[in-house]
Amino acid sequence: MSKSIKHHLTDDLLMAYAAGSLPEAFDLMVATHLSLCDHCRARAESYDAVGGHVLEEQTESIAMTDKSLAATMALISKGAPASKPARPNCSVLPAPLQDYVGGTVSDIRWKPIGMGVKQAILPTTSEASARLLFIPAGTAVPDHSHNGIELTMVLQGAFSDEVDRFARGDVEIADEDLEHTPVADISEDCICLAVTDAPLKFTKLMPRLFQPFLRI
Repeated sequence: MSKSIKHHLTDDLLMAYAAGSLPEAFDLMVATHLSLCDHCRARAESYDAVGGHVLEEQTESIAMTDKSLAATMALISKGAPASKPARPNCSVLPAPLQDYVGGTVSDIRWKPIGMGVKQAILPTTSEASARLLFIPAGTAVPDHSHNGIELTMVLQGAFSDEVDRFARGDVEIADEDLEHTPVADISEDCICLAVTDAPLKFTKLMPRLFQPFLRI
């Protein structure tokens, strides 16, 4: 899978992920991409290693109390924590997304937003939003630009826009300078994970009118 991914995460995103400074929605995007991309996972692990070294060098050691051994033995005596139920196999949703959806694609609670396009808003903190998008084959998303950053990762199918073609695992990073009209490939319905830190800027009137109700 990783060898077919052409569009990767930036160093800034991976460093912020390692530092724990991203909003939850962007954390979810990075974790989902890393679950499919060996290239970015190796880069992320290198930033984790650097961060661990910095903590080790800058953090003072703390002496253990006399009760530390007893407390540790008490935890061991309780046995291992109950294991979580095994996740069902899903060829579309990587593990991080299954945790948010609560299952597989069949468990997604889609809501129509027009022209056959559907969305499912995922529960994250308010600093940014995360949603799954279902775009029927051959359908175009309304032309829009951005008030902030939008990351879009393909989970099934593919889409093309003014930048390039994006297939499973690819992430498009869009900012205020990009105006585009993503179009799903004609061969297969497209499912994406999209995260934003600000509302989109639609160029046509009808999407703008419905935007507050759709929370896009």
